[in-house]
Amino acid sequence: MLANLYSGALIGIDAYRVEVEVDVSQGMPQFATVGLPEGAVRESKDRVKSAIKNSGYQFPVRRITVNLAPADIRKDAASLDLPVAVGILQATGVLKENAKRYLYMGELSLDGRIKPVRGALAVACEAHKWEVDGIILPQENAAEGAVVDNLPVYPVRDLAEVVGFLNGEHQIKPEPVPSMLAPETEKGMADFSEVRGQQHVKRALEVAAAGGHNMLMVGPPGSGKTMLARRIPTILPPLEFSEALETTKIHSVSGLLARRDALVKVRPFRSPHHSISDAGMIGGGSIPRPGETSLAHCGVLFLDELTEFKKNVLEMLRQPLEDGKVVISRASMSLTYPASFMLVAAMNPCPCGYLGDSQHQCTCTAANLERYRNRLSGPLLDRIDLHVEVPRIPYQQLSGKDTQESSATVRARVEAARQIQQQRFTTLKLHSNSQMEARHIRKFCAIDSEGDKLLALVTERLGLSARSYARILKVARTIADLAGEDNIRQPHLAEAVQYRAFDRKVF
Repeated sequence: MLANLYSGALIGIDAYRVEVEVDVSQGMPQFATVGLPEGAVRESKDRVKSAIKNSGYQFPVRRITVNLAPADIRKDAASLDLPVAVGILQATGVLKENAKRYLYMGELSLDGRIKPVRGALAVACEAHKWEVDGIILPQENAAEGAVVDNLPVYPVRDLAEVVGFLNGEHQIKPEPVPSMLAPETEKGMADFSEVRGQQHVKRALEVAAAGGHNMLMVGPPGSGKTMLARRIPTILPPLEFSEALETTKIHSVSGLLARRDALVKVRPFRSPHHSISDAGMIGGGSIPRPGETSLAHCGVLFLDELTEFKKNVLEMLRQPLEDGKVVISRASMSLTYPASFMLVAAMNPCPCGYLGDSQHQCTCTAANLERYRNRLSGPLLDRIDLHVEVPRIPYQQLSGKDTQESSATVRARVEAARQIQQQRFTTLKLHSNSQMEARHIRKFCAIDSEGDKLLALVTERLGLSARSYARILKVARTIADLAGEDNIRQPHLAEAVQYRAFDRKVF
């Protein structure tokens, strides 16, 4: 007997259809899987055999051949356990219903329970193209799969429940479409009102959040760099549905999506340790997986102690910072992961940390300072829009009783600026000013004669690169949006120039 049914597998964050063919025939007992199965798929025969037996069904003592098409793509996913088991039961006559009507994903336990899998959302996004009437998923993945609302998603707990459903012995209610834009509670979250002083840094963070700009904070230990960075998500605008869907796909493929969550509803904040490897930052491995740059997509990638990261890891950030994506090339395939994130970094001004500090004397030699600064290349600094000094906070500000602005107040201004940008980019695939390219800058960042004179003087005095020049215009455009101005004026340009501290050789 021959059974034929569908499942799905992943290439990067995208899914493709896998046709599972199961042939049960006369001959010496054997269980063979073909179609380029990798480790987890090759081992599935033992899980499938035990699951079928322990669910109360007879496992055929015959020659079993499982083909996974397309046969020229390697498959390494335990999610193919369930369709293989259903195919065997279909081929041996246990199932009365045509199993091909549905798409199956699930890892089997030895006792027949169905465990959650990675990438259910990516498969659900593509399943409507594959001529199936519904998707059968593990109970933990059902809400995730139902987000797309293309096909009914049936949550199941074990193999016996799947057989009963296909044989019409009992009904399974499709998973309801979850509320995708329900506001996340902010109770207990960190807030900008807790940060004393540093008004100019808060202003820079507001500009960065409003335009999605990259930012570097430089200051002595204990000046509040990390504290400020961890509050950035509280002033960012909420995710749009398209952003949330793409972000959720990345987290689902990586196995990081919380089982209780159907959708990532808040912008990611990723803060990797400085010992991270190339593959951990960018993605890759023998079986390529998304790295921190992709996990921070549509959110914030925070690199604390920037100069402690390996130089080759930092240099790998150039492509995603410029293109908003990561391309991982292997001999057998080339994968593209989204990586449009807001980079926020923090570092000390020198190895000892006290260069320019009024309370401590710097003990670094000129040679040490030169080596320290050379850890950051010019091309990488060029890609960071705002360089901001974070000085030590005076005691009067630390002990002051003045009321500080809350994150909600700052977020309101940021959202107003983002609304202006959305209207500006209505016909373009852009979400913020930071994503503008040269042609967009020429169109949306025109400056008057006074601004042109200022920018010409600054470019000549500081020796700005073409990229630095473009980023000053982008930041000035954001500052004008925060001010509700249609045109970029000289004060907006002057403020944007002040955020290029490394170009001005302040440190």
